[in-house]
Amino acid sequence: MPELARNYWLSTQTGRRFSFDAGALCLEFATTGGEGARQAWETLHQPSDLASWAARSRLGAATRIEPHAMALTPGDLADAVLLREAIWFAATDLALARQPRRADLQAINRAASSAPMVPAIGMTDRQRTWVTPVTGAQLLSTVARDAIELFTGPNAARIRQCAGPMCSLVFVDTSRPGRRRWCSMERCGNIDKQRALRARRRPGPEGGPPGISDGRRPGAGAGRPG
Repeated sequence: MPELARNYWLSTQTGRRFSFDAGALCLEFATTGGEGARQAWETLHQPSDLASWAARSRLGAATRIEPHAMALTPGDLADAVLLREAIWFAATDLALARQPRRADLQAINRAASSAPMVPAIGMTDRQRTWVTPVTGAQLLSTVARDAIELFTGPNAARIRQCAGPMCSLVFVDTSRPGRRRWCSMERCGNIDKQRALRARRRPGPEGGPPGISDGRRPGAGAGRPG
């Protein structure tokens, strides 16, 4: 899989954009929406949305993808949603040191069984490109194979869930010390910094010095979306 893409952007429900390094193609795919609370972030409404995602993912960052060069159908979109859920839940289970569900692994294997996208060398510029048209089965196979590579490789132990009390994004911690906690410092990392600052400024119980509390992280135990 191509080297890590940068400047992959997500948006909050208020429209604020933030940079998110998922660390893997399959985990970028998992951010495109989902069931339950994640439905509020749904971005795959029609086949062209799936093509647009591919163009802005690390697939497109490594080798330019033109959405019009993708042959996608409503059936491909339905298959994409099924694969996305399987990847999301399997990655979350691994991040929380749980065994992924058999059904999720089967869905990933099923998508991976099709032929993947085919790379090629341009005849004039010798630049990397993709053989077109790219079908939905090829795109989903490429994503599923990336998931298999991640979930069965050494980086499986580095899959994390954001430490934000109201965030459930998962990512691969590619930092050298392996101590990444947040989906993004621009989002949950900043929220935590602001919370800590307010806690330090707040008077302690019974007039004690600022910052004294019961030792629990603010928001601990709150439900996570999805």
